[in-house]
Amino acid sequence: MADKIKSPIAIFVVLILVSLSLAGACFSLLRKEKATSARLQGELESLKIKQSATEAKLQEYKKTISQLELKLKAAQANIDALTATLEQETTAKQEILNQIQQLKADLEKQKQSRADLETKLGSLQKNAEGTQAQLKELESKKAELEEKVKSLETQAQSAKTQGVELGTIVVGAEGKENAAASPLEGKVLVVNKDYNFVVINLGSKDGLNAGDIFSLYHNNKYMGDIKVEKVHDAMSAADFMSVSIKDQVNEGDRVVQKTK
Repeated sequence: MADKIKSPIAIFVVLILVSLSLAGACFSLLRKEKATSARLQGELESLKIKQSATEAKLQEYKKTISQLELKLKAAQANIDALTATLEQETTAKQEILNQIQQLKADLEKQKQSRADLETKLGSLQKNAEGTQAQLKELESKKAELEEKVKSLETQAQSAKTQGVELGTIVVGAEGKENAAASPLEGKVLVVNKDYNFVVINLGSKDGLNAGDIFSLYHNNKYMGDIKVEKVHDAMSAADFMSVSIKDQVNEGDRVVQKTK
């Protein structure tokens, strides 16, 4: 009987001990769990702070990336503009090179033309020297001719003053009507074959006008016509109407005015 009583007590004690052990173990586990939970909570808070910082940096990075993208677009636009400008400059440079080549070709042509012109100029200068010599000779002849014309005009004026009409038909008062109907007649005073004209002894005092036409006669042989170009008081200059007759005319040949 006593053994039967002891046996449940012993089991109970064992159960109590086991319970106490389990309770101690559970308490120990609970403390560890609380410590672990507290540590994990701290780590979680730390992770949240780090996450906030990371998110802030991420936003900052996004902003920076957006700015960089804008700068990249601007840089690309600048590159495109520079590329277009470079292409234009390349085209312009090629055009300038082509123009330079053309200018070089033109310059060579001009050099050749200049050489040809210098050659021609040398030839012309030689011709000019000969022409100047001829001109001086003609001017000398012209001066002599002008002196001769002045002398003849003086002589004609002197003859007019003395009442003598050179180269015209002098008629009396009774023959004035016939004289009025008769053409003017005169003679050749000077022959200038270089300038193709003659000087006759009729002038404005004889009623001569520029444009009047006279016939030339050598020993009563008709040779051709002359046209009055310049009229003085007592003499006039007339051009040959046909150059072929200038070698046939002589001083003293008769001239007769052609009637209109």
